[in-house]
Amino acid sequence: MTAARALDPAIRVQGIEKSFKDLQVLRGVGFEVKAGSIFALLGSNGAGKTTLVRILSTLLRPDAGTASVNGFDVGAEPAGVRGSISLGGQFAAVDEVLTGRENLVLVARLRHVKDPGAVADSLLARFDLAEAGDRRAATYSGGMRRRLDIAMSLIGDPPVIFLDEPTTGLDPQARIEVWQTIRQLAGGGTTVLLTTQYLDEAEQLADRIAILHQGTIIQNGTLAELKQLLPPAKVEYVEKQPSLEDVFLALVGDTRKEPR
Repeated sequence: MTAARALDPAIRVQGIEKSFKDLQVLRGVGFEVKAGSIFALLGSNGAGKTTLVRILSTLLRPDAGTASVNGFDVGAEPAGVRGSISLGGQFAAVDEVLTGRENLVLVARLRHVKDPGAVADSLLARFDLAEAGDRRAATYSGGMRRRLDIAMSLIGDPPVIFLDEPTTGLDPQARIEVWQTIRQLAGGGTTVLLTTQYLDEAEQLADRIAILHQGTIIQNGTLAELKQLLPPAKVEYVEKQPSLEDVFLALVGDTRKEPR
C-alpha cells in the first residue's frame, strides 16, 4: 500500500446508491471510518444495512457512488478489498462436526497461513476458548460459536472486519461475550464496521454511530454528539439527559408503524 493510502480513512463511502427493480434501497449514502475504531451503522429492518455491507465487501455492485476499504477502491480493486477484510454475518459459520481447533486449522490451511496449528492455538487463547478447543463446535453455546466465528474471520490478520448484526438471536450473556470480543478487536487495531438494530449495542460499543433510515444517513456522530440533538428533559427540576433511543425515535419515528 502506498503512503497516500495509509493516510486515508479505513473505510470511505461517497454517494452510494442501490436499487432492486423499483425499490431504492440506498440513496446517496456517505461516511468515513477511522482506522482502529468501531463504527456502528444503526437502523431498523429494511434500512439497507446489509446491502451496504455487501457492496463494501465486493459481493454486490452499487448503481452509483464510490467506496474504498483500506485504501482500495471497491469497484476497481476488488481483490485488494477482499484481501483486507473479513465478513461475519448474523449466523456463526462454523462446522459443528469439527472441534473448535479443527475449524480454525481448516480455515488457516485454506488461507495458506504458515503453521495453522499455532495460529489456531493463539486464537483459541485470545478468545477464551482454549479449554473448549478440543470439543465439537456443536457443544458450544451461542456466544462461544459466535466468538469462534469471529476468531475464524481474523485468520490472516485482516485490518478491517464487517460484522453484520452479529448478536442477532443471542441471549443476554452471549451478547455481552460478543461485545467483549469486538472491543478486543478494536483494542488490537482492527477497524470494525458493525451493523445493528439494537440501540444498546451501538451505545455500548461504537466510537461513532451513523443512523441509516430509508436508505440515507440522517445523522452521524459520537454518542455525545447525537445526544446533543435533543434538549435534556426536566423531571422534578432535575435534568434527564436523552438516551440514544430518544434520539433515534425523534429522528426516524416509531419504526414499528412502518411496513418492513
